[in-house]
Amino acid sequence: MYKEKRLFRSEFVPIRGLRYHVHRWGDASQTPSALPSLVLVHGWMDVGASYQFMVDAFSDAFVQGRVIIAPDWRGFGQTGSGQADNFWFPDYLADLDFLLDHYAPGQAVDLVGHSMGGNVAMIYSGVRPQRIRKLVNLEGFGLPATRPSQAPGRYAKWMDELKSLHRGEMALKGYDDASGVARRLMKTNPRLPADKADWLARHWARPDADGTWQILGDAGHKITSAQLYRLDEMMEIYQCISAPTLAIEASDDSLSRWWRGLYSLAEYHERLKRVPQASTAVIGDAGHMLHHDQPAQLAHLIENFLA
Repeated sequence: MYKEKRLFRSEFVPIRGLRYHVHRWGDASQTPSALPSLVLVHGWMDVGASYQFMVDAFSDAFVQGRVIIAPDWRGFGQTGSGQADNFWFPDYLADLDFLLDHYAPGQAVDLVGHSMGGNVAMIYSGVRPQRIRKLVNLEGFGLPATRPSQAPGRYAKWMDELKSLHRGEMALKGYDDASGVARRLMKTNPRLPADKADWLARHWARPDADGTWQILGDAGHKITSAQLYRLDEMMEIYQCISAPTLAIEASDDSLSRWWRGLYSLAEYHERLKRVPQASTAVIGDAGHMLHHDQPAQLAHLIENFLA
């Protein structure tokens, strides 16, 4: 089992009618420094604890006196869903806004987001530029551009999938034990070592009353969004980002595998040109879960960028 260098503690914060779970690293009794808070937001079907390996890889000098938090988004981890049967992207922006009001009122923070969380971080940083000192986007590529003609079919698909969800046809698979969850994680990410997979499994899933290990993610997250991805809107938001931005990607090209020609890494790099102060970096020998694959490389890049 992986042994943490820095233990987090769980905090629960009332946010918009939900009991939001937040991982917080560091000694709460120490006198806070003037360093900006570091906020880490996770991706789809992940949890805030996923950042543990990267936090452990930070230097003591970087961590000393710094507030580091990683929330579980609504409907993930230990944060409830509010009985929602699907999830709307603007809610993540509002949740983050309320969380920053709680943890860093009136202060600009350093924001790191992975995958879906990277997309949230990019949008939030353009909508609330005064709240972000520096921004790190970990493979938050956005989505392929859409056309208005796709709207009728998208709404119909959304309603059809809602019916499937309520018929119980979209439930997440359960596992006999934590080892089964760990094997699932390693199957998805072959680079993930067994010790880290065993550790993650116990934060990514929990046993239910029958002893079956259930993924801590609401099945409603599988519902296709009724909203089209409006690239023109995203580009207007990107150009409003005032924070220095570091876009980090893995050496594996996830986009080619996911979208099969519908959206490419070259198109993503073109979009980044709309961000006024954007730079890029690549983590070698890593896939999409680069904070699991190469946490030391990633921590070093982030430390140098935020310094």
